[in-house]
Amino acid sequence: MKKVDPAVKDELRDEYKRSDFGKMVRGKYAGKIAESSNVVLLDPEVSKAFPNDQAVNDALRSLIDIAKAAAGPATRTKRRGTRSAAHS
Repeated sequence: MKKVDPAVKDELRDEYKRSDFGKMVRGKYAGKIAESSNVVLLDPEVSKAFPNDQAVNDALRSLIDIAKAAAGPATRTKRRGTRSAAHS
């Protein structure tokens, strides 16, 4: 943070009025920024295994590939019991 110069007065110019600006709120958008953040904290023992973000991303992508391969291809199930009148 910058240090405030004691010689500078905290006054607005004559053409401005404090009431024109409405209520000021400190940290007004802090909640939105925190919600949209994608920062992930790793446990110390996990962070020792990965030297950088690229290593973490590579490991996670490999894990995703393994999970997809283990699940196998998706199969469609046949619908039963609903035939149109033309097939009866």
